[in-house]
Amino acid sequence: MDLRTSSPTPTRRVRRRRAALALVVVVAALIGGIFAGLSHASPRRLTDAGGHAGGTPLDARAFAAGACVAFAPTAGNRHDTVFLDAGHGGVDPGALGVTDNGSTIQEADETLPVELDAMAILRAEGFRVVVSRTTGTTVARLGPRDVSGGVPTLQGAHDDVAARDACADDAGARALVGVYFDGGPSPQNAGSLTAYDGARPFAAANLALANLLQQDVLAAMNAQGWAIPDDGVQLDTHLGSYVGDPDAGGIAGDAASYDHLLLIGPAMAGFFAEPSTMPGAVIEPLYITDPFEGTMASTSHGQAVIGRGIARAVMQFLAPAPGRHPASP
Repeated sequence: MDLRTSSPTPTRRVRRRRAALALVVVVAALIGGIFAGLSHASPRRLTDAGGHAGGTPLDARAFAAGACVAFAPTAGNRHDTVFLDAGHGGVDPGALGVTDNGSTIQEADETLPVELDAMAILRAEGFRVVVSRTTGTTVARLGPRDVSGGVPTLQGAHDDVAARDACADDAGARALVGVYFDGGPSPQNAGSLTAYDGARPFAAANLALANLLQQDVLAAMNAQGWAIPDDGVQLDTHLGSYVGDPDAGGIAGDAASYDHLLLIGPAMAGFFAEPSTMPGAVIEPLYITDPFEGTMASTSHGQAVIGRGIARAVMQFLAPAPGRHPASP
């Protein structure tokens, strides 16, 4: 069934929860009044040729065209900035998935509309939102050493994720959310997972954000009758960012010893100098290699559902403490 033109309430057999996750983020991650009107916000797609209608590139020289773009609130102003990262992009398609009708999908194509849907809701709720990309591009301006055979080299993959951290830091964001999808053999692998890093000074805030993302996105999806398994909130230390070679020198050896997700992980001398500086988490709400979940991930209805869950979690996370005005520091 094509969810782009209808709004079904499908049922499904609950698939067996996977025993382990092989997460590869880059290879070739007040209630009440605050949410008033949340479900009525209309996701807004970017349709201009540059991919950033109404947005302002933070640094057009440092990032690829259509990447690292800031969007002002569309209603009110909470004086808070959120950074949203649509995983992969450009020469990096991410994981390849499949839908119920046998169509092949690419992770990079499906994370972008989720990011944009969440952005539209957050802007309508008074947030300034900076996104890693607004179109099918990398975030970094990749050079010859970064691409080989049409796909990113290990250096290129590293630099592209590091550019997302640089964008979030330049934006002065108070929260970072990485939007990715998972992949693995189906039907064993299905479900939603959120990763956080426990090695940062703000580890407790990372965990709090991850818990909200997992809770709200899973609830939003399963309110549709999708019965998505809950794979929980997990530390990123056993997920890893790269497939490196511990016996190799240079970046391959460094990558093998970096046991974190680069998007939300700490610095490592000689490998990663400028990590993100705000609480963050990476959510993988669905397995695109599972035909049912791949179908949900690839349709505008499914993407909007996930985007609403992400926006709700961010608003909960950044809700002002009692007695604190939203505009106060």
